Amino acid sequence: MAKLVFSVLMIVIWWMLHALQVDEEIAMGTVHDAKRAVDRAAHAAAQQLDRSKLEMGVVSIQSDLAEGAILAYLQQNLSLDTELHPLPGSFLREAVEVKAFEIINEEEVFPFTYRNPLYSYEVTLDRPGVVLIVHVKYPRLFGVLDPVEWDLKGSAELVF
Repeated sequence: MAKLVFSVLMIVIWWMLHALQVDEEIAMGTVHDAKRAVDRAAHAAAQQLDRSKLEMGVVSIQSDLAEGAILAYLQQNLSLDTELHPLPGSFLREAVEVKAFEIINEEEVFPFTYRNPLYSYEVTLDRPGVVLIVHVKYPRLFGVLDPVEWDLKGSAELVF
């Protein structure tokens, strides 16, 4: 009888550990998908040329188009609504927050090193570009565990 009780307890413990491992794998998949979305959004924003300045020979990023591209790409790739809240069926459960969005344009001397000590991020840009930091939360499957949170960082330069 003791062996039977021991076996049942071990099976329960094994299944709990297996469930925790599956939860961790889902969280890692979430961070990879969200990081790709941030990278795509930054790249899309960096490609928004200011055509009026380009006519004068100045290569620059148009800020309103860049911001629109970031929001559109985050919404599309993370299944979010216009206020960055998850849509039904999204792998996220909480709103995504854009913590930093910087456009480094022709006013700077290149190569330009962007530093954000608050998020421990540094990147050197050789031409106009965009820096994006987005905060994402992944709710755990078990209520006793705190959600996993990431500050995902991305940057891209204007390609011409």
